[in-house]
Amino acid sequence: MFIAMNRFQVHPERSDEFERSWRERDSYLAEVPGFVEFALLKGDNPGEYISHSRWESRDAFKAWTQSDAFTRAHASGLSEDVLADHPRVSMYESVLEARASVAR
Repeated sequence: MFIAMNRFQVHPERSDEFERSWRERDSYLAEVPGFVEFALLKGDNPGEYISHSRWESRDAFKAWTQSDAFTRAHASGLSEDVLADHPRVSMYESVLEARASVAR
């Protein structure tokens, strides 16, 4: 499993606009081979957000970043004054995973 995260610092008074832009955009992720799931996370600190995507592999994520779907998904960016700083990317390879057991 491969995880890619982008950390965003948003001007707190623009948080609603930031969240709305994510809700209303076309992500195209569902059509990308190797995509597992996506979450937009809101932190405890005002204006703190993380986009969190899970992929079957680093290669699947890399293929996404070089795809037409990626270009289309990022075509309508945020207005510059919503973000307080440039997003910071972090990438991780999964070395251990645990899941809740399902009661039957």
